[in-house]
Amino acid sequence: MTLPPYSPGLHILLTLETDSFSKLTDSLSFIHKTNAVLEQYGLGKVGSITHDFENDSFTVAFCLKESHICVHTWPEYKQLTLDVYLCNYLQDNTQKVKDIAQEYIAYFEAKVIKEFEIYR
Repeated sequence: MTLPPYSPGLHILLTLETDSFSKLTDSLSFIHKTNAVLEQYGLGKVGSITHDFENDSFTVAFCLKESHICVHTWPEYKQLTLDVYLCNYLQDNTQKVKDIAQEYIAYFEAKVIKEFEIYR
């Protein structure tokens, strides 16, 4: 098998602001959304970890065969950070990363405060 030249992949880092307090405090809904995203985009989940804090904020990390999706919420500031990275081992996943980032912006009904695209 001949592979194309390798480009490790696109990593999008977002800081988002939202008035949807419930989405910043409901880790279970985020997990359900992410499982649906993984199925929709044909991604392989290796595992996930969740931590709910005393103020109802949460951190969730999904380890994927393709890399990861992570979120950290700050309801007291109406903000969250999100990172989506998929490697391009056997196919170019660049558009998937962009589409998945947009899925989460819509899910959180959020405004983008900061966005970084890192091509690795």
